Amino acid sequence: MAEKEHMNIVFIGHVDAGKSTCVGRLLYETGALSEQTLRKYRDEAEKLGKSTFEFAFEMDSLKEERERGVTIDVAHKKFTTDKYEYTIIDAPGHRDFVKNMITGASQADAAALVVSAKDGVQTQTKEHAFLAKVLGIEQFVILINKMDAINYDENRFKEVKADLEKLLKGMGYKVDKLEFIPTSGYKGDNISKNSENTPYYKGPTLLKILDSFNVPPKPSDKPLRMPIQDVFTITGHGTVPVGRIETGNMKVGEKITFMPSGASGEVKKIEMHHQEMNEAGTGDNVGFNVKGVDKKDIKRGDVIGPADNPPTVADEFTAQVVVLNHPTAISVGYTPVLHIHTSQFAAKIVEIVEKKGEEGKADFIKTGDVAVVKFKPLKPIVIEKYAEFPPLGRFAIRDMGQTVAAGVVLDVVPKK
Repeated sequence: MAEKEHMNIVFIGHVDAGKSTCVGRLLYETGALSEQTLRKYRDEAEKLGKSTFEFAFEMDSLKEERERGVTIDVAHKKFTTDKYEYTIIDAPGHRDFVKNMITGASQADAAALVVSAKDGVQTQTKEHAFLAKVLGIEQFVILINKMDAINYDENRFKEVKADLEKLLKGMGYKVDKLEFIPTSGYKGDNISKNSENTPYYKGPTLLKILDSFNVPPKPSDKPLRMPIQDVFTITGHGTVPVGRIETGNMKVGEKITFMPSGASGEVKKIEMHHQEMNEAGTGDNVGFNVKGVDKKDIKRGDVIGPADNPPTVADEFTAQVVVLNHPTAISVGYTPVLHIHTSQFAAKIVEIVEKKGEEGKADFIKTGDVAVVKFKPLKPIVIEKYAEFPPLGRFAIRDMGQTVAAGVVLDVVPKK
């Protein structure tokens, strides 16, 4: 049996839209969640007086472990269909998720936006749909969920669908290419089987749509880029940087360069989960010994690349930005903190090149705007074009303790 291709999917949308329940249902219908486990959750849910929550428990069991500080891979859950092996990236519906989705390792190949048929479009619906757009997630399905709570009312389904079409069209989505499915995660309507409760819906089930998506090319054929999460000095081993290889691969004996410091050295030994290896690839979390580099020369936020193709240090850069939530307006001169890969840095807006939907340069941008903006970093920092190195070309803008905007890098002017 050939190995199936792997697809990462993220479920996004408002915190009460029933994402966890849809995910639990999907796992149950594909056999990834057993009848036995489900029965256990059902009993637990009834004891807690939350009788419709058993599917959600499957995702939330991980949340508790997260809260207790047990490291679990961002609530990653797997299921398999005829076509793909899927990993579900669970997206908690709050604002930390925005930052994690941008600076985090979890890069989704596709997204399912879950909207409650009862409540319709909420602020988080907008934020998350915008985010998927900014992060370049092109494959997208919309679940108008909790249909059982409105007695499968066709008119309400059409109403919510029309609101969503208007919203998504304004963000630049090709609405006629998107599927809107009336679902009930709790009852299982249109998840893996077409439902008799929605005779007016003639389209495919959620599983059918997921299997129609394509797996984007993986970034292993690109040059090495590894942002440093930490640097240790280990007796007998010298300097040991730790991080996740975002693109390309790393080999023992390879000559590498750290930017922006410019320090260079040779990879002596690579370790992953305490196992030594000669080579590590895209997505691997590794620690490695580097010869010829002192701990004081490198730090978290530096990025490693091959000596003959070092990471780009930006003098300035241009990005497409979406303002998610800013209390006033953002204008030229605004200097917030940007979070990119493992680094944080202050950068000043030097020009608002264009505001989508308007001619010419803009003086300011506010919540809901999408714009092309030019930034000047206030310290040397590695930034790459999103098109070339996606994980090093997307960032979150934080201010006043929250994510106010998100962006992807269109172009970089390298430092001389």
